[in-house]
Amino acid sequence: MACLHDHSCEDHDCSSDWSLYKHTDLSKVSALNEAASGSVKSIFRAWEQRLNTSEGHLESNEGDPELLVFIPFTSDVKIRSISVVGGADGTSPAKMRAFINREGIDFSDAQNMQPVQEWDLVENLQGVLEYQTRYSRFQSVGNITLHFPDNFGGDITQIHYIGLKGEATQLKRDVVATIVYELMPNPSDHKTRSETGGGLSQV
Repeated sequence: MACLHDHSCEDHDCSSDWSLYKHTDLSKVSALNEAASGSVKSIFRAWEQRLNTSEGHLESNEGDPELLVFIPFTSDVKIRSISVVGGADGTSPAKMRAFINREGIDFSDAQNMQPVQEWDLVENLQGVLEYQTRYSRFQSVGNITLHFPDNFGGDITQIHYIGLKGEATQLKRDVVATIVYELMPNPSDHKTRSETGGGLSQV
């Protein structure tokens, strides 16, 4: 079972079975205020690789520690917990705010909108802490936006890893769209008997 609250994972089973990494649509992951374009994609990887700093990291622009990370999924998911591994020397994020199923959020939106949940973070350099969600609010999540408004005093914010744990539904999002389309009758698929020549004609 995955960790469902804040504690040291060294004393618990933090297996990768509940990791949502394989359900993350990496090609569409994005971030606002990242110093290197596209670097946000490097912080999503398997649980066992969470401390592998050679994979790269996400860094904010100098003098502006705020970051906004958009994470879409390939299917709807239920999120149980979130883990964040930040940088050293005050560059780890100090607060995290979550918005679900809202695309195109910018910093102004994030500052003025009420998050689904927010957490005060600690400097989790060893990746041993996870933050429990209010699980009932994190059902049927197609995408999640994480807002990191501040850090622990550094000129920049660094994030080396973001991990989400939970469950994915078996139904892919594109399959849902197909089902909805099929439920809408297409007149060309339902010709009348007279149109096909096999029915009664009007006298």
